[in-house]
Amino acid sequence: MTRKEENPVIELLKTFVSAGILAIGIRACVAEARFIPSESMLPTLVIDDRLIVEKVSYRFRQPERGDVVVFSPTDALKAQNYKEAFIKRVIGLPGDVVEVKNGQVYINNQKLTEKYILEQPNYQYPPTKVPEGQYLVLGDNRNNSYDSHYWGFVPRENLIGRATVRFWPPKRIGSLNPQPVYPQSQQKE
Repeated sequence: MTRKEENPVIELLKTFVSAGILAIGIRACVAEARFIPSESMLPTLVIDDRLIVEKVSYRFRQPERGDVVVFSPTDALKAQNYKEAFIKRVIGLPGDVVEVKNGQVYINNQKLTEKYILEQPNYQYPPTKVPEGQYLVLGDNRNNSYDSHYWGFVPRENLIGRATVRFWPPKRIGSLNPQPVYPQSQQKE
């Protein structure tokens, strides 16, 4: 007995449905594309950069200082009617005391060396302890970023993933390796 050939339209429909289910599964669980809508991460990311955000690693490890993360709006941001995800750099980890004074960021009273920022912050942020299970995030464009120094911390459960690769525009394609962020007393040579 030979198998009856299936209608080509049905076969094509099955292929599209399977591809759609696979794409939805990948986006929900593994990785997704994002674009940059603002200048808050200059010079690292510019408007209209396109990124791949991986969603797997934070299931097995905690975010690290220096990671560029995408997160859903916190309760404080939702109260201001923000609905879209944000992208910022992790600066303060749970238990850290973070302060901004005289144009410098301090973690646990140690000045950070930050080679990735556009300019030194022109604001003050009093010494504040990052609660357990939360993170302090700042934009690399310190003076033009709506970030933790305005609205508070990002709960771990709000993290969507870590930005890993820029795939657009072609002249800027490349890895977004986390920039090491160490207090000066902990810098690695």
